[in-house]
Amino acid sequence: MMLIFGLMLLQTAACLELNCSFDQSDHCYTALGHKLNLSLVQDASKYDLTIIKRINNNTADGPVCRVKYGSKRNCDLYNNRTEVTVINGSVIINRVNTTDSGNYRLRLTLSDGSETSRDLQVIVEAPIGSVEVSIICSSNQTSVFCSSDGDQLLYSWTLNGKTLEGPMFRNSRVDLDEETDGDISCSMKNHVSHAQKTIRLKPCPGHTTAAVTSSVPSAVTSSTQTSECVCSVSVVCVVVRSLELMVLFGLLGAFHIYMRHTSGKKQEDQKVRMRRFREGHEHTAED
Repeated sequence: MMLIFGLMLLQTAACLELNCSFDQSDHCYTALGHKLNLSLVQDASKYDLTIIKRINNNTADGPVCRVKYGSKRNCDLYNNRTEVTVINGSVIINRVNTTDSGNYRLRLTLSDGSETSRDLQVIVEAPIGSVEVSIICSSNQTSVFCSSDGDQLLYSWTLNGKTLEGPMFRNSRVDLDEETDGDISCSMKNHVSHAQKTIRLKPCPGHTTAAVTSSVPSAVTSSTQTSECVCSVSVVCVVVRSLELMVLFGLLGAFHIYMRHTSGKKQEDQKVRMRRFREGHEHTAED
């Protein structure tokens, strides 16, 4: 069981990855601390590739990484980073950091010496952490606050399943009537993750000008939270799922064999005891 649980955790971690390509027209958003698969070209063997990080507002070239036959060589861009590899013309960064943000240019050189280039903007965002929702009661209104770690967060709110509209509801705070009752949900997202938390909201206790936070039991009775990172289905996920199923079936088969062996042994022991009992009874009868 521990092995299966470990494989499930491995599967979850393996799925936290994003895929980008120099062929895409929009920006490449990737999650801080997670995995990025950056596709250069479909057939890297046809080109000599050079990845250049642009600096000074794209007017000058920074560090470069040259790729030949699908592997790194003469690479100053990802030096001393064992978590970065180039396989079959794709850059794989297993743990993205903030320095990976920037403008990149991919230069392709053909065998005849001709060159083409493609540009890509890579933006690293911190994924959303745990979501916290708090309440403050005043004399005329109930204010609900939502907070979490993460970059470029966009908020939305629902009350009893209905979306609250208006510009103010795109912020981390929402002001409601002090008699508001029901389930209120704060949802937040950025380009790499999204999360939600729901709490039970009850009318503020009495009329008072003092602030009452969500620590008051009558203000919050229950809460649920769900969060999920945007991830793409990959071969790694499929392989891990297959391994998980293989281990599960293996354990079930071993358990079945063990039970059959144990059952057979018990039956054999019972036959031996019965035989000894009959032999003892026959000796007694002869005496």
